[in-house]
Amino acid sequence: MDLSQIGYLVPLKGNSEDEDTSIPKLSISNGSNIIGRNNLAVSDKRVSRRHVTITASSSATLTVDGTNPVVVKSGGERKKLRRGEQVALATGDIIELIPGHHFFKYVALGNDSKSSSSSSPFSSPNTKKRGFNGAREVLEIDQQTRKKTREASRDKTHVANNPKVEGMRSGVKSCEQAICRFNVSDDELPATFRLLKVQGLPAWANTSCVSITDVVQGDIVVAILSNYMVDIDWLMSACPVLAKVPHVLVVHGEGDGVLEQMKITKPANWILHKPPLPISFGTHHSKAMLLVYPRGVRIIVHTANLIYIDWNNKSQGLWMQDFPWKDAKNPHKGCGFENDLVDYLHTLKWPEFTAKLQATGSLSINPSFFRKFDYSNAMVRLIASVPGYHTGANLKKWGHMKLRSILQEFTFEDEFIKSPLVYQFSSLGSLDEKWMTELATSMSSGCSEDKTPLGLGEPQIIWPTVEDVRCSLEGYGAGNAIPSPLKNVEKTFLKKYWAKWKAVHTGRCRAMPHIKTFTRYNGQKLAWLLLTSANLSKAAWGALQKNNSQLMIRSYEHFYASNY
Repeated sequence: MDLSQIGYLVPLKGNSEDEDTSIPKLSISNGSNIIGRNNLAVSDKRVSRRHVTITASSSATLTVDGTNPVVVKSGGERKKLRRGEQVALATGDIIELIPGHHFFKYVALGNDSKSSSSSSPFSSPNTKKRGFNGAREVLEIDQQTRKKTREASRDKTHVANNPKVEGMRSGVKSCEQAICRFNVSDDELPATFRLLKVQGLPAWANTSCVSITDVVQGDIVVAILSNYMVDIDWLMSACPVLAKVPHVLVVHGEGDGVLEQMKITKPANWILHKPPLPISFGTHHSKAMLLVYPRGVRIIVHTANLIYIDWNNKSQGLWMQDFPWKDAKNPHKGCGFENDLVDYLHTLKWPEFTAKLQATGSLSINPSFFRKFDYSNAMVRLIASVPGYHTGANLKKWGHMKLRSILQEFTFEDEFIKSPLVYQFSSLGSLDEKWMTELATSMSSGCSEDKTPLGLGEPQIIWPTVEDVRCSLEGYGAGNAIPSPLKNVEKTFLKKYWAKWKAVHTGRCRAMPHIKTFTRYNGQKLAWLLLTSANLSKAAWGALQKNNSQLMIRSYEHFYASNY
């Protein structure tokens, strides 16, 4: 045994105290021990490469470094820790690197039970007199402080003598004032694209932005939550109102390992459902919520996974609108929004269940149930992708071909003829020039008022650089949610499309985008805007096959489109 070893982490079989002997123990040595993704038997991108640091000597302290929270169970009490938070470790404490996932038990060598039981299981580590190492750390910190002071002084001098920098500063100030003055009336709210709040930004940058509690609220009687990744522990703590909802259906895209843990942690009245994936490499990636109330239904389309980091640290977007029940005496006929919604819900094939509603009594909650609401005032159109080989009447029912058919219904101002397109997303698939033209053709559909086709627009691909990620709120960890193999990024034909991620006017340059937006614009005017869960990939949007008579889609996606 290494003489410097203080203890070790014992991998456990799920939420039990049984050791998982298929995975080696992790040695904890004197000093700092970095634990992260590379220590796992199975890679999980939710775990940062530097996820936690365990600092050990005569005692041990755990510090959370990663962007996702960590849970420590000690003395029968569970505590969730965020980035930068610390806790003292004692022998027998259980660590969940992701809440509900990747369990380890901390065991100290030569542990003295008396000393370990004298403090609260979640007390912060006591401040101790520094020895030689502490003095060296103080010296290094002092040197760093002096260096930063010199750099700050130099920067002030540079700003004072550089009118261009002053102009940039005044530009940010004007953006701040514009955002603070931004206000949306209740009547206009359903037509308004909203950003999610981001922690660590100045207050002005979160003006008119929303959090998950602004969305999931009130006397909900049925909740259908559609997403890819779902952290039930976080969701219940972030939305306590969900604990009171009698019927919750979670439509998800998690793998079998995560699903088993979800089954353990979910409330008894929650139903978990993963839709069928008939084509390989597909996912259920849609991000939407359907919240049924005694007075109607709230429909939400958004871009965030149901995990802490997505609702707090990243640039994300959301649209929602409330719809009343149809008048039973004078029911409205279905509209495009209603048909698009119900057709999509049918493809999910969720298990039908019964709910007791005060106004109507017991009802079966199936896709047709959602025809009971009046969507005649819908301010947007819904567009979805569902996996399959779509032909005939279904060719233009899903994916980019659905967008093409909707845009062909509208007329646009002449200024949008040949105007550019924007593709802004977080994950880049394997693309080719033929498919890029295919997608651009769909996004360039529509005519001017004199029936002149708008013509093919030149796409601009907006994606963060390595430097953007390095300097982001999350540091390099943000790159986990902006993935693409190097071979996909470095394709020569893509060079002409690249454009830089900038969000000065919303204060989000350092909040890396998980949001996905596609639009056609001219100057400051938009022809239309699409908010979506879909990244730039054939799997999400679909690819035409068989001489354009068949559209192949691998994944489930959900978008809303608004004509401006």
